[in-house]
Amino acid sequence: MTTPVSVADRADAIEQQMSDELDVLYTKSALANMEDGRLGPSGMGMAEQVKHPGKLFLIGDDPRLPKMPAKPTLLDYFKYRARGTMHLLQSATHALNANMPEKTIVACLLHDIANALFIKSDHGYWGAQLIEPYVDEEVSWAIRAHQALRFFPDESVGYKYPVLYTNYFGEDYVPDDYIQEAYKRAREHKWYMTSRMITVHDIYSFDPNAKVSWEPFIDIVGRNFKQPAEGLGYDNSPVAHMWRTIRRPTKYL
Repeated sequence: MTTPVSVADRADAIEQQMSDELDVLYTKSALANMEDGRLGPSGMGMAEQVKHPGKLFLIGDDPRLPKMPAKPTLLDYFKYRARGTMHLLQSATHALNANMPEKTIVACLLHDIANALFIKSDHGYWGAQLIEPYVDEEVSWAIRAHQALRFFPDESVGYKYPVLYTNYFGEDYVPDDYIQEAYKRAREHKWYMTSRMITVHDIYSFDPNAKVSWEPFIDIVGRNFKQPAEGLGYDNSPVAHMWRTIRRPTKYL
């Protein structure tokens, strides 16, 4: 009878194989391991070097990921690190076709940037923080607030609770208390409708056959995103470290 292999053992085997195949030693962060139901980082310490004599830990670019420019732009991060950008382009295209203001279009274009580049849990908050130094305050506020607003209908603009969420989370799902409180605060805010428009244009943006591109948004991004000359991650902003982590997610320290 074959003994079942645990998730932890499978993960260890994959890490072992990667370290064997690469010229450097690969590690996983505590957060990456928690997504597999494991606690703490793995692949770290001198014991790993004993198992792999002559190999050093990765302290720079991950050779498995596409090489990025020395001074990366926002579009470079989307090109070399992101997946799921089709949804963002569909959302922004829908807002563009509806003649929304440029701030709203940019908010739609970037509303799920954390999903595409970084982390899914509380992605509205992470996404807003990631772009906050580079966009108008209204844009980052709207992206942060959409985290809560998407769970609550607004008949005045035709926004209904998404059927998709019922399919995903069940009919009895109730948003966490902090989401409900954030919704109440957002309803009273002067930029409520900017964030609400993210949810309005979001809901129509799941067509796998839609034809979209970055081309209509290049100039809009240029006018509304303050690209640092040093490159995202190297401008000494309060979020530069987040961009560097996205660029080099497996760097040892």
